Amino acid sequence: MPPLFVNARFLTQPMTGVQRYAAEVARRLKRARPATRFLVPRNVLHTGLADELGAEVTGRLTGHAWEQLELPFYTRGGGLLSLCNTGPLLKRRQVVTLHDAAAFAIPEAYALAFRSWYKVLFVGLGRAARGVLTDSHFSAAELQHYAHVPKHKLRVVYLGKEHLLQTPPDPAVLTRHHLTRPFVLAVSSLSPHKNFGAVVRALEHLGETPFDTVIAGGISPRVHARTAQLPASIKHVGYVSDGELRALYEGASAFIHPALYEGFGLPPLEAMALGCPVIVSKAASLPEVCGDAALYFDPHDPSDLADKIRQLMQDAPLQARLRHEGPVQAARFSWERCADEVLSFAESALAP
Repeated sequence: MPPLFVNARFLTQPMTGVQRYAAEVARRLKRARPATRFLVPRNVLHTGLADELGAEVTGRLTGHAWEQLELPFYTRGGGLLSLCNTGPLLKRRQVVTLHDAAAFAIPEAYALAFRSWYKVLFVGLGRAARGVLTDSHFSAAELQHYAHVPKHKLRVVYLGKEHLLQTPPDPAVLTRHHLTRPFVLAVSSLSPHKNFGAVVRALEHLGETPFDTVIAGGISPRVHARTAQLPASIKHVGYVSDGELRALYEGASAFIHPALYEGFGLPPLEAMALGCPVIVSKAASLPEVCGDAALYFDPHDPSDLADKIRQLMQDAPLQARLRHEGPVQAARFSWERCADEVLSFAESALAP
């Protein structure tokens, strides 16, 4: 069997959903195919995971320069699996994961240099790579439309959710922020396509409520507010750990995900897996992931979101139904299945 190399540059990057996917898949590839070699530049950030994977530090460069100029040399004679939207354009014996086409579809969300490079990269990888993995049928259609990735090269592989199920909850976050009333949960973001402003608009519609709204994440909801004073029921808890996030999911009466554009939608899947009712925008890949186990709203209409929040918080049977149906829907998604399908596709596409 020819050597299989994994582009492990994700070990040098902060942990977002893209790096989460890479880490979870990489762990399982290492177990399923121990001879797999994980190559990384010298600026490793996640040293524990690097040790777990037996990652090999190679080259003198870092970042895109390492990936484009040095990685092809170190992977000569074998196939390469790149998991995080980027890969060397000169490596043709390669399978790459392109998670979405956001740089094309919502260019205003990214700096000019970033989106320009990613457009070149996606089109080039779509042409050069032997296979392209993506997270949803929505993203597959977007990549065909914007990046002109040939349909026969594409394979949809859904993500998983076990990472949060394996993390013990840290309920101290509830007492630290005095969360004694029922609450709905949202995660803040400045990215335009995450549409967090719609949550703030909806809360302004609702005014004072008999429940709290908990905002996790580093961005204060006041960034999006049209008025100087937000309702006192809005509580910003800042950045949270995975354990704290699990405790918030499990304690919440609902989780709100208002995104306009998603290649998959990991946060609503995490919430459903933990039995938290989900209110989600009817947009992009989100209906594909959430199925009939969520309450949908128009992401362009904050009053519709306000209505859905009010409806769910006043309807105990609806909450109970979504708490039951969420984990059932989430059970369709698993990192084990994801990694198995990634490896199967890579071995087939990279065969001599």
